[in-house]
Amino acid sequence: MHKPIIGIIGGIGSGKSFVASLFQELGGCVIRSDDLVHEVYARPQVKSAIRQWWGESVFKPDGSVDRKAVARRVFEDPDERARLEQLIHPLVDQERLRIMEHKQKDPQVKAFVWDTPLLVETGLQERCDAVIFVDAPWEVRLQRVMERGWDASELRRRENSQLPLDKKRQISDYIVSNASDTASARSQVRQIFSQIESRISGSD
Repeated sequence: MHKPIIGIIGGIGSGKSFVASLFQELGGCVIRSDDLVHEVYARPQVKSAIRQWWGESVFKPDGSVDRKAVARRVFEDPDERARLEQLIHPLVDQERLRIMEHKQKDPQVKAFVWDTPLLVETGLQERCDAVIFVDAPWEVRLQRVMERGWDASELRRRENSQLPLDKKRQISDYIVSNASDTASARSQVRQIFSQIESRISGSD
């Protein structure tokens, strides 16, 4: 049977990774883009290109790429951001596909779950069998990101660089409410996963 690809989207601080972990409990193989990006940044050819563009100012003393410094460099410069994405995204995609190929025959894996912050912005939702929007009120999301050291203006600034939440909600197949009740979120995910499996098995 075709193993479905489930894309997770939502606002910053909505709990996308938590919802992905709930799918993992049900047999989803979670592929976190952030982990893949971390691995890609460690590759010599990537470090060489970044050093050529921006010098030592975006490297840590141990020689690893300072991702926060890179983010500051590209955040408000669309050209620099595009150049970085053209380098990083294809390598991340290759690694994502390699993992899926490796896990395809694993009977424990019932689906692939893509935990990718820019899933819609990069067009990856087109490759998903189902897209899940993780919903949480602004106040809840703000409280969560304040634990990262952000404030309301930082949350707004970062969200303004992404596709508006109402657009993300519109293109989603399912919505998981993730305000505070873990049991409720788990129940919603179980129900959604059952529906996705039924859809896929019915179309095979």
